[in-house]
Amino acid sequence: MTLPRGRPAGSEPPDEPVRRGSYAEQDDRALVGLVLSGDPAALEALYARYGRACYGLARRILTDEQLAQDVVQEVFLAVWRDVSRFDASRGGFSTWLLSMTHHKAVDSVRREENLRKRRTSADLLDTRESDAPKVDEAVWSTLRRERVREVLKTLPGPQREALTLAYFGGYTQREIAGLTATPLGTVKTRMLAGMKRMKDSLDGLSNAANGGEQPGGWTPATDPRGTP
Repeated sequence: MTLPRGRPAGSEPPDEPVRRGSYAEQDDRALVGLVLSGDPAALEALYARYGRACYGLARRILTDEQLAQDVVQEVFLAVWRDVSRFDASRGGFSTWLLSMTHHKAVDSVRREENLRKRRTSADLLDTRESDAPKVDEAVWSTLRRERVREVLKTLPGPQREALTLAYFGGYTQREIAGLTATPLGTVKTRMLAGMKRMKDSLDGLSNAANGGEQPGGWTPATDPRGTP
């Protein structure tokens, strides 16, 4: 990924004493402040910290390496151009970043679907009846993902942040503890409480699937992403 080098319009040069510090040791809010002041090295530090998680999320949604890379590029360009949109009072930076990645990846899926539809003639559609089960499965999968996002929004902020990092970012509990500067035991407690609330809310949709699988592949008791 090629990160931008110029300062955002209207930004001020960052303080030199801060610039000389170790970016890896800065917390997310400090790095966001440096990006807001026009420091490209701070953006690189955020990319080093979250680029893998953003790419992993985009790759799972898009199932295409190049499209996933394009989405990550869009996300960090958006951070560079308008990081002021991040509101710390509404949650952690990682949650905001992964939510933006998810949104842009879904938009990319819709664009690709629209392109395919425009390229497909009515005659071709008539000859592809065997694809109907695959279409049904794709629609159901989309419904499950949407429901997971809806339920996540109802959780308390700390639970939502931990589960977003695990479910969308692919981080382990130990990694989440490090990223959020939270004791490992607290992270485990938050995730267990959040997963219980999600399971209760998603049971109805799960039963409708006739297979017992949690929406979006969510299996609270066995999800390997929850292990330290």
